[in-house]
Amino acid sequence: MNMIELLRLMRSHLVLLIAAPLLLAGLVILLTKKPRFIFSSETTLYTGLATGSSIEMDKTFNYFVTNTAFDNLINIINSRETQHQVAIRLLAEHLLLGRSDPKYISEASYVELKKITPAYITDHIQLLQANRASLQTDRHVTDETGNPLFPAGIDPVLFEHTVYWLTTLMKSNDTNFVYKLLNYEHPHYSIKAVSCVKAVRLSNSDLIRLSYETDDPGICQQTLAFFNQRCISNYRLIKESHSDEVVRYFENQLSQANDKLRTAEDKLLGFNKSNNIINYYEQSKAVAVVKEDMEVDYNNKKGQLAGLDAAIKRLEAKLNIQQLVQLKSNSVMDKKRQLGDINYAIANAEADEQSNPSAPTNLSSMRNQANALKNEIKESIDELYTYQHTTDGLQVNRVLDEWLSKVVEAESLRAKMQVMELRNKDFQQQYAVYAPAGAHIKRIEREISVSEQGYLELLHGLNLAKLKQQDNELSANLKTVDPPYFPLSPNPTKRKALVILAALFGGILVLAGIFITEHFDHTLRNMKTAARILRLPPLGMFPKVLLKPGAVDQKFIHQRLLDIMAQKLWQEPFCPPRGTGPRLVLFVSMSDKEGKTVLAGNLARMMGRQGKKIQYMNAGGPVITGLPLKPYPFFGRLLGYPDPRIDFSDVLLQDPGNYLSPISYRQYDINEIDLITEALLHLDEGNPPDMVFVELPSLLHFRIPVQLVEQADCCVLVCRANRTWGEADEVMCDELREKTGDRLRFIVNGVRLQETESLLGELPRKRSAFRRRMKNLFRLQYYAKNQI
Repeated sequence: MNMIELLRLMRSHLVLLIAAPLLLAGLVILLTKKPRFIFSSETTLYTGLATGSSIEMDKTFNYFVTNTAFDNLINIINSRETQHQVAIRLLAEHLLLGRSDPKYISEASYVELKKITPAYITDHIQLLQANRASLQTDRHVTDETGNPLFPAGIDPVLFEHTVYWLTTLMKSNDTNFVYKLLNYEHPHYSIKAVSCVKAVRLSNSDLIRLSYETDDPGICQQTLAFFNQRCISNYRLIKESHSDEVVRYFENQLSQANDKLRTAEDKLLGFNKSNNIINYYEQSKAVAVVKEDMEVDYNNKKGQLAGLDAAIKRLEAKLNIQQLVQLKSNSVMDKKRQLGDINYAIANAEADEQSNPSAPTNLSSMRNQANALKNEIKESIDELYTYQHTTDGLQVNRVLDEWLSKVVEAESLRAKMQVMELRNKDFQQQYAVYAPAGAHIKRIEREISVSEQGYLELLHGLNLAKLKQQDNELSANLKTVDPPYFPLSPNPTKRKALVILAALFGGILVLAGIFITEHFDHTLRNMKTAARILRLPPLGMFPKVLLKPGAVDQKFIHQRLLDIMAQKLWQEPFCPPRGTGPRLVLFVSMSDKEGKTVLAGNLARMMGRQGKKIQYMNAGGPVITGLPLKPYPFFGRLLGYPDPRIDFSDVLLQDPGNYLSPISYRQYDINEIDLITEALLHLDEGNPPDMVFVELPSLLHFRIPVQLVEQADCCVLVCRANRTWGEADEVMCDELREKTGDRLRFIVNGVRLQETESLLGELPRKRSAFRRRMKNLFRLQYYAKNQI
């Protein structure tokens, strides 16, 4: 289908293409005569989730974490719990209003609410208002009371009690008024209506925009105001409760760790007290150092004492005073013994002074006493040994002085060594105490260290949790930067768009129906379609003889098409004579009323006018004329379709017996069709016809005269354009094709006048200059008027 055919098809249904869109548009206009005006408002929240300040100094931006935080906030806004709270608060506010206030609720919405509210709801609210003085004033008052959009005439405490009572009532069962109001289809208080609030993050910013649409401007603004407060409160509650749980956990664990650490420290303190330990490691180190020094000193003194004893023995041997000493009086020996005791006491006093310098001692008096004894012993020795020389000839005074010095020194060393031996026993006892105490102290200190490390880790975790808590409090501090505004005018209605869409839908629907009908139209329609379906070469086509053809010259078209068909029949290459007699042309059809008689008679008349002798033999009887004219269909006239009625009075539709001479027109009996061949042999031999047209009855209702068909020079199949080609037609056509070979042609009868342009070109009619230009434009014939 080319552009011209498409436009022609649309033009044929032009009234329907215009009427259907106008009808649907008018229907939409009628249905939207009283539109429901919608008001919209918006509010903006600042979250600070992406670029807000944070206590954590090393906190870096994380794209996925930020998106998750925004998703969490938007889900909290869209949660059913938030919607429940908003709906109940909106209902409580309107129930507490004494009268309608357009700032909060319109007159129509307020009257409707009062109409549907049960009496027990109203009575209970009145009871709360009457008992306002007895209500608990310390009840938690939410942020709505600080909202500048909150009605000033409503008591905040009364409002909270009303919200609490409505919430309790809603949760009590599923048959109460509040439950039904929230869960059914109310346009203002239902969850379905409140859930229409849209929360969208503005690009990649920290802002979230809430928008809402409803038919009441006050309710629209108040719904967004309650949404602001509830989502801020719920988000802060979730964030802070999560942080508080973590902080409480660390505080409990830290308290337990502190008790455990204090128990371990008390154990160490008790052990040190019971064992007189101030600092175990310093004390044990000091004891070890003193013991080591004492052992070195003891060994040194032991060596010195051995040397002194040897020196004394050698001096006594020189003086030979061993026997003298034994014979001397006991006074010298007693004094010597006393000197040893005093030296021993002096050694103990010196040792005590080293261990405890602040302790009082009589060391100086004992030293004076020791010096006095030394002098007395010297005087006694001088008196006993008055001789001047030893046996070796040495001076006795010098030897005696040396012997006395050695004896005194030896006694002093011996006394010190005895003290050291006693101190060594004390050190052994102290070591017996310190050895197991070290292991026990180590165990206690390890327990303290583990407890202390756990305590410090928990303390660090508590600090981080508190830091996170403070950070969450900062991040949960949402702010309303753009409060919801009161919509002064409704949104533009979609009425115009609906009307346009309805018109477009109607036009598209009709156009689609036309295209579908055209696509599934399996009639023969025109010569091109018939040639494809019949698989036969065409002889021509013939249009309907319309009562009102319009501006088209119908007579010229009919005569020109008949002339073309007659010319094709007369052409020798197409229909050569098969014998010496006249050429035989058969007119056949598959069913009755295909137009064989009309076409054969008019072709015979056309060729007769051209000077050819035609013999027409008709077996179908005369053409029925004078039929009553049917009225023009009303819907066809209404939709602008052309008048489809046939002009039965036209000369083309007359009975061939009326316009053909008796010599040219004959009728034969259908039962004597086999005798036609013999009848053809007895034609006027002196003046034989040039062609013989034989009309055969319908092939689906009568047998094929095989002999006649085989003798025919040409066979013309006449088909109506408005019929479909069935399986029976195809079978019969194949049989006819076998017997006629390439001598079979077809004519499509009753085509639309526009279809004849495929043979005649542009139909002769009066056209405006604009129409001619547009037709040339669609044909891409821009220079059609240019002459060669």
